Amino acid sequence: MFESILTWVATLDFWSWWILGLVLVILEVFAPSTVFLWLGIAAGLVGVVAWLFPQMRWEYEWILFAIIAVVSIIISRRFFVKNPGVEDNPTLNQRGAQYIGRQFTLTEAIRNGRGKIHVDDSQWAVEGPDLEAGDSVKVTGVDGTLLIVEAITKK
Repeated sequence: MFESILTWVATLDFWSWWILGLVLVILEVFAPSTVFLWLGIAAGLVGVVAWLFPQMRWEYEWILFAIIAVVSIIISRRFFVKNPGVEDNPTLNQRGAQYIGRQFTLTEAIRNGRGKIHVDDSQWAVEGPDLEAGDSVKVTGVDGTLLIVEAITKK
């Protein structure tokens, strides 16, 4: 069994490296972590080297694959730590934070600092100065599931 695997590994040509690279890049789509991406790119590069130097021994191809894979993963990790990118929706999983700056009408008066507003399809508890139901408020912050509001002064 081991000999058959070794024979298969020793007979990899450039097409095999390119197919392995493609499979690894496709695998990245289903397991997004960027590790498979760099492994796939490394396999593709080894395929190019195997195409340019068809007499290269299989041991050197695998060593080259390992070196390119490790170096590319290390470089990408360092790059993404220094350049984390910009999130297109930083409050995606912070529903209350999405309402900061928006204006709403109180559905229940704020008494002793607590009241309620209707937001989209749900009721939210609010904290702020005592106000009457129907008054307009602006969300200024969030404390867990409690929205912090202030009165909107009419000009």
